[in-house]
Amino acid sequence: MCKKRSHCWPLLASLALAFVAAPSMADESWDGMVGGGAIHAPDYLGSDDYETEAWPAVRLSYGNRFYLSSRGGLGWNVIRQGNWKVSPFIGYHQGRDSDGDLRRLDKVDSGATAGLRVAYTNAGWTYSADAKAPFTGDLDGYQISFKTRWQGRLSEQWSASLGPDLTYSSTDWTKDMFGISSSESVRSGLSPYDPANGYLRVGMSGSLTYWLTPEWSITGLTGVSQLTGDANDSPIVDDTGDAFQAYAGAFVSYKF
Repeated sequence: MCKKRSHCWPLLASLALAFVAAPSMADESWDGMVGGGAIHAPDYLGSDDYETEAWPAVRLSYGNRFYLSSRGGLGWNVIRQGNWKVSPFIGYHQGRDSDGDLRRLDKVDSGATAGLRVAYTNAGWTYSADAKAPFTGDLDGYQISFKTRWQGRLSEQWSASLGPDLTYSSTDWTKDMFGISSSESVRSGLSPYDPANGYLRVGMSGSLTYWLTPEWSITGLTGVSQLTGDANDSPIVDDTGDAFQAYAGAFVSYKF
């Protein structure tokens, strides 16, 4: 995994050259779902204040080679063997604004990540692991995630998904998101904090979809997670926020 930002460029180059280097794709085309809705979630990771924001809903694939989704980013299935897929991808990491409870702390800019994902799918179940590192924004370090997801039809008009996930963020990533420098401490009144280790985030999420027609659908989704370790011990979470995080949302989508 690319621990330095310069090491991420081979992954980016592989995605940029994918359409050029791939064999003929004359028999393949884009399909998927597009739509939009809103999510009610903490205003930053570790916050106890919630806000509602508009959010796009995108899940596209080009044959079995390329995919693009709001959560999974842009990826290329460079290895497709049976039920296994291996893909380099470009994703997005969420930073933190300097407002509200954190208005006297430095802003952490969001940015893009480069990573590698391995997934195995069988009988409605998908097991995946990915590792990613930032190449823009204010975060350094890396993040590793493991997810299990069941997805299937409950009836002709109802479908659902459900599953747990586990994410590890490295020490550098944790410092950037949850550390407090001496100058920030003076401005904010929060104690200085220098995380010595990374942290785990344990979560569970699910969705329920009602199909109005074969193309149009309404989806409700929800999820919870718990911050642990050096993230939980940060004054950003322990004094002004909450280690328990939750979100809920609703979307209207069109399938093509």
